[in-house]
Amino acid sequence: MSRSTTPTMTAAADTAGSAVRPFRIDVPDEALADLRRRIGATRWPSRELVADRSQGVQLATVQELARYWVDEYDWRRCEARLNELPQFVTEIDGVDVHFLHVRSRHEDALPLVMTHGWPGSVVELLETVGPLTDPTAHGGRAEDAFHLVLPSLPGYGFSAEPTEVGWDVGRVGRAWAELMRRLGYSRYVAQGGDVGAGVTDAMGRQAPDGLLAIHVNLLVTALSSTLPDDTEQERTALEAIGTFRSSGFAYFLEQATRPQTIGYGLLDSPVALAAWMLDHDTDAYYKISRAFVDGQPSGNLTRDHVLDNITVYWLTGTGASAARSYWESYGPDAPAAAAGQAPLPVAVPAGFTTFPGEIWRTPRSWAEQSYPTLSYFNEVDRGGHFAAWEEPELFASEVRAAFRSLRSPRTPGARG
Repeated sequence: MSRSTTPTMTAAADTAGSAVRPFRIDVPDEALADLRRRIGATRWPSRELVADRSQGVQLATVQELARYWVDEYDWRRCEARLNELPQFVTEIDGVDVHFLHVRSRHEDALPLVMTHGWPGSVVELLETVGPLTDPTAHGGRAEDAFHLVLPSLPGYGFSAEPTEVGWDVGRVGRAWAELMRRLGYSRYVAQGGDVGAGVTDAMGRQAPDGLLAIHVNLLVTALSSTLPDDTEQERTALEAIGTFRSSGFAYFLEQATRPQTIGYGLLDSPVALAAWMLDHDTDAYYKISRAFVDGQPSGNLTRDHVLDNITVYWLTGTGASAARSYWESYGPDAPAAAAGQAPLPVAVPAGFTTFPGEIWRTPRSWAEQSYPTLSYFNEVDRGGHFAAWEEPELFASEVRAAFRSLRSPRTPGARG
């Protein structure tokens, strides 16, 4: 295969349209050399004038990340790992959607479509593949197995960018329903966090044929609903939302209102991209900062895993298109905001897990208000916003528990 300065992501197929085509990643050496050159040419700002992250991502953290990226990080390791898994692409509603499709060796496994968020990708879900598809190798039971479908959101990673407006979380949810239908799954469940929670929430309200239940680990309705504050737990959660709105909302607001503007920097400078992606929530930021500065990762939030995710964004050039997903779903002209209407009620059983390091810890009362069909709720003792990434075994055990009541000896897999 000829190599150019543009990453080559090949979809091997002779047919188009609704065909499901094998996919393989092959990044040219020139693209990796260009990445290192651009990091070396970074113009650095002066050090922040405070001792914490209140002025933004700290200089020492980003400089150590950049040093490691150039001197020690190996993209080929991540590329090989992804290529070891079954990857595919299929065109849905005009967009080539990339996805991993890992079938369990347990034939009665329950099909599960699981959606990543921002600033994530399928990379943040990789550590869950083993525990979810092969639970017996991870302390679980064969009857807890899943056939796993991990799509890349449109405009993220290896999925193509939408060429028209309208790709909000609702449209993505409908695309995922079509993907599961196309794969032959007549009964399945859905899970998501962050933007993926928005997609999964939308699917629960759309209730497409075959969707049995949903599970989320971020209450996306909390930013747009009137929530009770009768208990100390509820008041603490409301205070956390207030803190997020006052001091942690910058990335959300910029991407929801001016994604194109921030996109110029994200596509031109790998260090700017990395800093933007690190500036998410306080808990995750300090965990990632410690991984780089002190060499002390929190769970699987290691230096290599964090850079795997950032490098996917860089090599695919999807910083701007991923940011646009916020404009589509949460901007002033988003369908829900423009319509001024309450969302449809969730029509399938819903599960929820609260992780302690999340932006806000959702009380059970809030989950019940948002999901009257709540069938599972649990608060765990570790993990944060990137729960599947940071604590994959614990996360997998929560997903198993949330959907366990739906199991039956004759849960079908793919037809054909």
